[in-house]
Amino acid sequence: MRQKQADRSAAAAFATREVARDTLDPSAISYQPDIDGAPDPGEVVWTWVPFEEGDGRGKDRPVLILVRESAVLFLGMYLTSHDHDGDPDYVSVGPGAWDAQGRPSWVNTSRLFRIHERGMRREGAALSRDAFERVVSALSER
Repeated sequence: MRQKQADRSAAAAFATREVARDTLDPSAISYQPDIDGAPDPGEVVWTWVPFEEGDGRGKDRPVLILVRESAVLFLGMYLTSHDHDGDPDYVSVGPGAWDAQGRPSWVNTSRLFRIHERGMRREGAALSRDAFERVVSALSER
């Protein structure tokens, strides 16, 4: 019983959490992918993302890393393959290796997450510099 409680506490410590959008300083964002197994800004990783309702449910999603806050904490925004052309909260980044079916993706710029390195499931791929710059530009305009 005690071991299960300890496991839940450890999992909670590494859980991805939504944070206020104004936590992100666009001037702190820089493109630094280095596909070496460690997460870097500009890379897409997978993590469990809580639903907007905040009721404890969520989904495993690709997330674009924007900023390294510390040795183990990052800020990022999730990607979706659902078409959001024309929606000002979403930026088209095209297809990438993070989607096994090769579908186009959009970054949701309205929700920001703090991701612990130990809460990431696997490294996906790096976003192209052009796509990354489109996301940064959209964030700077908000």
